[in-house]
Amino acid sequence: MTDAIAALEARLGYVFQDRALLERALTHSSHAGENRGAPSNERLEFLGDRVLGLCMAEWLCELYPAEREGDLGKRIAVLVARDTLAPIAERLGVPAALRIAASHRHAPLRQSATVLGDALEALLAALFLEAGLGVARDLVRREWAEAVQGQARPPRSPKTRLQEWTLKRGLGLPDYVTTSIGGEGENTMFHARVAAAGREAEGTGPNKRAAEQAAAEAWLGVVKA
Repeated sequence: MTDAIAALEARLGYVFQDRALLERALTHSSHAGENRGAPSNERLEFLGDRVLGLCMAEWLCELYPAEREGDLGKRIAVLVARDTLAPIAERLGVPAALRIAASHRHAPLRQSATVLGDALEALLAALFLEAGLGVARDLVRREWAEAVQGQARPPRSPKTRLQEWTLKRGLGLPDYVTTSIGGEGENTMFHARVAAAGREAEGTGPNKRAAEQAAAEAWLGVVKA
């Protein structure tokens, strides 16, 4: 057992009996590709995404019994976003425990919000498979507590806020354009531009939606809307 994995398990509050399952949860696809026969964490990430969604939906329904489905959806979208998951993964010590290809060890994969979010979801799946939903639920409620408590009201995305701002002033809908796509695989970055009320702003993100949200946030920051 490496020191990094021991530290991770200490922060998780759980020691895995199935070491191969834990190892798989921490194996990035680059390492699996470099070591033929070594499974990556992609399938576990797929399952963990659903485990997180279930745990979070159950929790939000308990906390906000009178809230509409649409507002609950806005809350959960932020709470399961990679920008929320990455700091939690860092706090748990996931970056140091990740198994990444030797050729990528000097690349920013260990700091990638997408990679860290995927690994955290894979760990949730591993907990679910070995220890059951209760253990996974306990981890979610402990590690996401600050993020959940910070949502006094359902969050409104930058795109929603910008659209409300322009429509309120009779200026029509903002216009979004994807200006370029760079990088490959986990390092793919989208660049978007938004035009509204005679002003433009740009943003970047790992997908089109994230880039547009970043552009809207930048636009709102300039106008202080």
